[in-house]
Amino acid sequence: MKTTFVIPTYNEAENLPKIVSALFELPLPELNLLIVDDNSPDGTGQIAEDLGVTYAGHLKVMHRAGKQGLGTAYIQGFQRAIEDGADAVGQMDADFSHPPEKVVELIETIQSCDMALGSRYVPGGKLDEQWPFWRKALSGFGNFYARTILGMSLRDVTGGFRLWRRETLMGMPLERVRSNGYVFQVEMAYVASKLGYKFKEIPIYFADRRWGESKMSFRIQIEAAVRVWQLAGMYRDLSR
Repeated sequence: MKTTFVIPTYNEAENLPKIVSALFELPLPELNLLIVDDNSPDGTGQIAEDLGVTYAGHLKVMHRAGKQGLGTAYIQGFQRAIEDGADAVGQMDADFSHPPEKVVELIETIQSCDMALGSRYVPGGKLDEQWPFWRKALSGFGNFYARTILGMSLRDVTGGFRLWRRETLMGMPLERVRSNGYVFQVEMAYVASKLGYKFKEIPIYFADRRWGESKMSFRIQIEAAVRVWQLAGMYRDLSR
């Protein structure tokens, strides 16, 4: 199964070579990466190009004019991966918060579902043990908030470590997805659930980033809180 993982980057010069190396060390000969860089001022885009030479035929780079947001980076990346013939299209962060070794299990799991997800909130899943209580509580509440309002059975609706079947993404109205912060993950999961696609979750340990700065901001959190309420009305027409 030809699998392409889309990795959006903005100022990930420290992380990108390490995560790429870790992924290509896995026993997955059909694994490909698509780096979507938003004109990072720290040179991440050029590092990605250099890695494309090292891993020729398995790593491609999309350069965008500026910092346009997570949601559009993924949508454009998904479309490019599908055009390039991927059978399964994944998404993950560049900062090691998503354990690269779990990619193997995601690929095994996608054989029997429409979307496989690395989950923090199923038995065996955990948040970073070094996080303070308030941060764990905030993360858990944000996930519970979205799940409850939208009535989803998926346990980790805000998680961004996912693998989609090509046919699943092609069956979704991606042109209607507008969220651009981490609520993009909620919107994608909600659309897929409305259409009746089958999910499977595998437990992961969600670690804090090792290098670089987090992209989370108060504005992104506010967008998420408001956007969740809008989604139910926006997709009222969708059904299985």
